[in-house]
Amino acid sequence: MGDRLLSTRDLLDRFVDPEHHLNGLSRFSDLHLKIGEPATYRYDGDLVPVPGAAPLTATVCEQLVFPLLDPGQIELLQGESPSDVDASWEWTERKTNFRLNVFHDREGLSAVMRVLPTDIPEVGQIGFPSDRVWQEICALSQGLVLVTGQTGTGKSTTIAALLKQINRTRPVRVITLEDPIEYIFKSDRALFSQREVNRHVGSFALGLRSALREDPDIIYVGEMRDPETASLALTAAETGHLVLSTLHTRDTRSAITRIIDMFPPERIKEVATQVSLSLHSVMSGRLLSRVGGGRILAMEVLRNTLPVANLIRTGAVHQIQSLIETGMKDGMNTLDHHLQLLLQDGRITREEARLAAGNPAGFPPA
Repeated sequence: MGDRLLSTRDLLDRFVDPEHHLNGLSRFSDLHLKIGEPATYRYDGDLVPVPGAAPLTATVCEQLVFPLLDPGQIELLQGESPSDVDASWEWTERKTNFRLNVFHDREGLSAVMRVLPTDIPEVGQIGFPSDRVWQEICALSQGLVLVTGQTGTGKSTTIAALLKQINRTRPVRVITLEDPIEYIFKSDRALFSQREVNRHVGSFALGLRSALREDPDIIYVGEMRDPETASLALTAAETGHLVLSTLHTRDTRSAITRIIDMFPPERIKEVATQVSLSLHSVMSGRLLSRVGGGRILAMEVLRNTLPVANLIRTGAVHQIQSLIETGMKDGMNTLDHHLQLLLQDGRITREEARLAAGNPAGFPPA
């Protein structure tokens, strides 16, 4: 077993090699293991096979993956109806944590491992369009704050940085519900309880019900996946708690639509009203290639002002974009505006900005 684990460590060693770090973060983000293909890294956003590596066999893939799982997780993968497994693995010798998703495809066992930075970044290093955005969130006593974006855009890291700042500055009770736990918090001024779905609690919804009886000030819900979780999160935000959560959507408006559309038609009006009352802000990020290597975050920020709340309540979410464009004085920011700032600073190329922009015509070729 030790020799098998050493092979995995050899593959992961590049993640912690300072030669492949930029601004304190690894330029490797993921390791892909798939039968019939060589082990493959994601480096600065691109897939790169391990040089000279042979295609993985079923036996080798198991030898690389199974030592990182517990017996119950292995049993789930080997059952008559195999299940996907989400897990985390701590490389104690290198003080580095990884998040795993293990699953089966047509060829057999596959896995993706994502590196989590050893230290939670400072909130000012995340890439918010302005300090005002995160300062206001970290001072909130209630409301719903959503961080959205596609997979791998740093949603969990963004929230971890916000919680780190809160932990340093506020004497509050924080309960996190995660699947799996990614960043480890040690209580500073805040008092933390971190709970993992399928280990400490059966589901996000069950964890939320329990958390509301545990005197929380702040609740972090790893993801709002179903109507029950969304309903409880909205209720918690309405009743004097700060709730932080993530959604997989491409922009801020889609996050609002996604929540409302979780519910049956007869509840849509009620839920829209609840969202309009409890939502504080939505942030949607995209990771872009940085000039000189590495990646950088571009972010859209929506604040739930009175005009925005009215559009949510009346079902006119599609009109919110115009309010974001004119809402800079309220702390809002369009993705394209942030792209312009990054371009002006020379941190991204014009082509990168044009590909990410909501309005590519605003970034014509030079």
